Amino acid sequence: MTRLNSFGARTTLQTAGGAVEYVSLPALERAGFPQVAKLPYSLRILLENLLRMEDGAFVKKEDIAALASWNPAKHTEREIAFSPARVLLQDFTGVPAVVDLATMRDGVAALGGDPNRVNPLQSVELVIDHSVQVDYFGQSTAFELNSQLEYQRNRERYIFLRWGQGAFSNFRVVPPETGIVHQVNVEYLARVVCRETRDGVLQAFPDTLVGTDSHTTMVNGLGVVGWGVGGIEAEAAMLGQPVSMLIPEVLGVRLKGRLPEGATATDLVLTVTERLRKQGVVGKFVEFFGPGMASLTVADRATLGNMAPEYGATIAIFPIDAMTLDYLRLTGRRKEDIALVEAYTKAQGLFRTDQTPEATYATVIEVDLGAIVPCIAGPRRPQDRVTLKEAKAKFAAASTEMQAAMKKGTAKPAAAATAVATALPEWAAHVDHGAVVVAAITSCTNTSNPSVMIGAGLLAKKAVERGLTSKPWVKTSLAPGSQVVTAYLEKAGLMTPLEALGFNLVGYGCTTCIGNSGPLPDEVSAIIEEKNLIVASVLSGNRNFEGRIQPQVRANYLASPPLVVAYALAGKMTVDLTTEPLGTDPDGKKVFLKDIWPSEAEIQASMGAAVGSDLFLEKYADVFKGDDRWRALPTPVGDRFAWTDDSTYIRKAPFFDNLTAEPAPLTDIMEARVLAVLGDSVTTDHISPAGSIKKDSPAGQYLIASGVTPSDFNSYGARRGNHEVMVRGTFANIRLKNQLVAGVEGGVTLHLPDGAQMSIYDAAMQYQREGTPLVILAGKEYGSGSSRDWAAKGTKLLGVRVVIAESFERIHRSNLVNMGVLPLQFLPGENAASLGLTGREEITIIGVKGGIVPRGTLAVTATAEDGTARGFTTNVRIDTPEEYTAFSHGGILPYVARQLAKRTS
Repeated sequence: MTRLNSFGARTTLQTAGGAVEYVSLPALERAGFPQVAKLPYSLRILLENLLRMEDGAFVKKEDIAALASWNPAKHTEREIAFSPARVLLQDFTGVPAVVDLATMRDGVAALGGDPNRVNPLQSVELVIDHSVQVDYFGQSTAFELNSQLEYQRNRERYIFLRWGQGAFSNFRVVPPETGIVHQVNVEYLARVVCRETRDGVLQAFPDTLVGTDSHTTMVNGLGVVGWGVGGIEAEAAMLGQPVSMLIPEVLGVRLKGRLPEGATATDLVLTVTERLRKQGVVGKFVEFFGPGMASLTVADRATLGNMAPEYGATIAIFPIDAMTLDYLRLTGRRKEDIALVEAYTKAQGLFRTDQTPEATYATVIEVDLGAIVPCIAGPRRPQDRVTLKEAKAKFAAASTEMQAAMKKGTAKPAAAATAVATALPEWAAHVDHGAVVVAAITSCTNTSNPSVMIGAGLLAKKAVERGLTSKPWVKTSLAPGSQVVTAYLEKAGLMTPLEALGFNLVGYGCTTCIGNSGPLPDEVSAIIEEKNLIVASVLSGNRNFEGRIQPQVRANYLASPPLVVAYALAGKMTVDLTTEPLGTDPDGKKVFLKDIWPSEAEIQASMGAAVGSDLFLEKYADVFKGDDRWRALPTPVGDRFAWTDDSTYIRKAPFFDNLTAEPAPLTDIMEARVLAVLGDSVTTDHISPAGSIKKDSPAGQYLIASGVTPSDFNSYGARRGNHEVMVRGTFANIRLKNQLVAGVEGGVTLHLPDGAQMSIYDAAMQYQREGTPLVILAGKEYGSGSSRDWAAKGTKLLGVRVVIAESFERIHRSNLVNMGVLPLQFLPGENAASLGLTGREEITIIGVKGGIVPRGTLAVTATAEDGTARGFTTNVRIDTPEEYTAFSHGGILPYVARQLAKRTS
């Protein structure tokens, strides 16, 4: 493709590795845009992207001029096309993406095109990290046993990925038990600055990416612009389609001071999450700056970047500085690559020093690091921060509320996974409301940070020395984000005390944080069911939404790794860790948290002795090779995958069925029925199939009918490559509250007009047989949470044509559009309740057929059961012309397939 150079910005940079071409931001500044140097760092990265990718089609000179002239005081609706340098996948979202690409090859072939043109055009890396579950824990063999089960359960998926690695170009797979995708990205995969041959020329340019997991933003801590998108959006990016976006508003967070003794990076990020949620940063870029940056390591910065989805930001970035270069050296990057990062960023004015002038921002807030105090977040949302001193009282209030709801019957307790008719142990009498039954050091958010991991190890060491033990009802686990973590814990002599408290290695992957916590021990499960208890989990993750962590656990708290250990020792939330003892030592002396909390000096000394580049070089030396189990798997060959009808893991995707060369015309939505009426903060965890598959659920019944025994169900995430399972699990979350069925939790609805109560899946299928289109009514922040592609794919396959909400979270709105589902937004101040909508109405929307105007309006008519009609106006949340093009094709996948077929027919 011919690249234009309207502003004369292409030039050459001499580096230690030779000369490279690049587009110069200072040259653009000299070409008549003096404010470029004052742009936020993140916008300068986007500006370089436009400047380099200018082609007169996707990127026009006017787009470059608009971004180069960005005025923070003026809101802009200017659309730009961002072309990421690479795409990052994890296996839960990556497997269906590869399934779609494989099916697209069949679709392109059916249209007469060349299926081999369906290949990633950008570098794509997939890290298998979401498939390990904590079945075994608290024993030396836990890791090996969990890994064996992982391979047994996921054999079909792994064989399919091995086929994809050979069939597709530009596609690499990091095998299981290596680490969590975002930590592996920060520690190894991220380039920071790329050196690649593009358009026949050796070029240097910033590393940028999109990933199929919302926590892709963790790499922002390295100064890399990247964020989470839906799987469908990522697939389009793989195939060379730019990501369409509006020029973002950028909020600056000015940091000052330094963290006080006893406060951790986790405490900081939970505080920032609370603060920015209240501020309102959904869809915005967040950029950190100020003198406080000097005391934050890249690991600290990555922790803040990781949780950007929890406060709603698109990215949360730190600029590149000397700390970045030090981290690249620590993690074993090549000297020539580090030299390129330094030379390139300094030439571009992208390297921050203490003398760098501050950029201009739309809004600036200040955070005093010195005011951060120990805290946790819960019991339901990451932004619900509670100081450690308040935790006991706040839990008591939350528990009272939950118990009252259960007594009223509005929140029925989940049944135990396994009922046990056996005598309960002596300690059962101590398990009551507030018992901590899960304590998990897990998730890339915190296991990527040596300071909090070493801190947890030192606290465990001091606890063991004082004779403390974890309570017997606590399911303890250690699931780090990379093999480097256990290596430095071993080197520091801290694995032994952690294991003594039950924190044995259970796997290298995203476990408890995504609901792969596994079943509770039978006796604990039985106690919870018998006493109908509100019990708790404490985990060092980033998500604690309802129904996510463990089906029997209603109260879930995010905490630093040291506090996870502390709560395992206490065994309950009904204790004030700041004033009450964790237990007593063999001499009968009370042991308080302050007695075993490691000092900052102790943490730094241990880190200095144990964490070195040699560990990173060793553990990442053969990162794509995998273990013996991985290498022993058979590898299918061939350009097109041989689908089998009897597979319950990998099925040919339905999104290209009956694909025609041109899309069918859009039609109005006539006499649609409401499938569900949902409240505020419905997350993609509520919508998307996730966690365990219940035997009596539509998905469970499908698997049983397919010859799968319940013990082999695995999780929804593991079966994401099978749309038959996933559509049956959409809106099936055990905590979903559909207002059409008051007083009932779970994936249930009414079929109308007869009013029969049934599962959402069964009702949707009956509506499809009747030819009735479907609508979802929802409240604020619809689709917040992880970037789950199946939240949109499942919605589409259920037959939902429209979602009308008070507001949408960024990724889910985009995913709906890219699946051909129309997102409409109530006018400000209006919602389903204020308009008198009950969900029993028939919904008609006129104006779709004539062509939707992005960001326009559509009139909706709701006809009640008595025949009275109510009209109201909605805002169209198809935001750009490119989004409308994808929508008009029935989604981005058929659109791209048609374009590829035309190029090769």
